[in-house]
Amino acid sequence: MIHAPEHIAGVTTHTRRGVVRHRFRYGVGFVLIDPESTAAMPKLFSRNRFNLMSLHDNDHGGPLKAGRGSVWAREALTSCGLSDQQVQLRLLAQPRFLGYAFNPVSFWLAISRDELIAVIAEVSTPFGDRHSYLCHHHNFAPITAETPITKPKVLHVSPFQDVAGQYTFHFDIRADKIAIQIHFHNKAEGVVATLSGTRQPMTTTRLIRASIRQPLGALRTIILIHWQAVRLKLKGAIYRTRPTPPKSEVS
Repeated sequence: MIHAPEHIAGVTTHTRRGVVRHRFRYGVGFVLIDPESTAAMPKLFSRNRFNLMSLHDNDHGGPLKAGRGSVWAREALTSCGLSDQQVQLRLLAQPRFLGYAFNPVSFWLAISRDELIAVIAEVSTPFGDRHSYLCHHHNFAPITAETPITKPKVLHVSPFQDVAGQYTFHFDIRADKIAIQIHFHNKAEGVVATLSGTRQPMTTTRLIRASIRQPLGALRTIILIHWQAVRLKLKGAIYRTRPTPPKSEVS
C-alpha cells in the first residue's frame, strides 16, 4: 500500500519545571513519509537529493550524519521481536531546508493493522551526539495517548539538565492529527516537550507556505536552541559540561 507523503504545520512547546522556570512555544514544520516508498513527491520535496525541502537517509537511523535510514530502523525493530512482515514504517521528521538538516527529535513509527505498536524516538543534539529510545508495550500492544511509555534518560541533551531521571512518552497518532508529549522528570526538576499538528497531504503550495512561516527551516531550529540557552543562562540555570555519550545506539 502506497502512503502519500504528508506535511504537518505543527507547534512545539517546552516547559521547564524546578528551581528555574522557563517556557517557549514555536511553530514547526514536519513531514511524515513512507521511507521505503518510491512514489512521486511534490516538485519542491526530494529524497536523498537537494531541493527546497528534502529527507536524506543518512540523516536518520544510526549515528548522526551517518545514518542508514529504514534499514537501520528495521534492524532495531527486529532486535526487539518485530519482523519485517509485521510492520509498516513511517518517518516523522523535520526536513532539510535548502540542504541544511538538524532534528532535535525524529520518530520512526511502526504500524501494524493500522495501529501504532512501536516508536523509535531518535534524539540528536547540537553537540553531535545521538541516541534512540525504542518505545513499545509488552507483546506490542497498541500505543495510544492513554498508554504512556517510560524510558531512562541516557543522553546529554540540554546542558542545563543532568543525565538522570527518565522520560515518559505519550503518543497520540490519529488519521487527522498527531500529538506527542515527552515528559522528562528528575526529582523536582524536569521538562515537558510537546509536538502537535494536523496531518495534511504534502503539496508544493504547503511547502512554500511552510518556508514562509518558518524561514530557514532547520537552521532556524538551531538558532532558537541557542537563543533559549542564552535565556536560561541569564535566569541562573547551571551549565553542565558534556559527558561521554552512551556507546549503544538504542535503549
